[in-house]
Amino acid sequence: MLAIAGCSSTNIEGATPVATAEGPKDTGTYPNLNVPPQVAAEQFTEAEKNAKLAQLKADEQGQGSKGGAVKVTNPATLNALAKQHGPDTLKQIGANCDPALDPDCK
Repeated sequence: MLAIAGCSSTNIEGATPVATAEGPKDTGTYPNLNVPPQVAAEQFTEAEKNAKLAQLKADEQGQGSKGGAVKVTNPATLNALAKQHGPDTLKQIGANCDPALDPDCK
């Protein structure tokens, strides 16, 4: 009969040592999480942040005041615009067509 025996020694020679009160040490290996990383650039101050946000809001307002956008809130007006937009676009395309390439060009 075979007997199974477990290890019951109290030898701790190969055990990992517990951290001491000296703190973290630079071992020269990568990554060293104990050293804070250097920043790439200075962080914005609160005044710089507010100035940049004000500039962005001014640019946003400037974009809204440019022409080209049709602001209509009436659905009937939007539907009429949609019905007319397609034929108007086709007229513009047809005005620039080449009869040599398109026999239906008039």
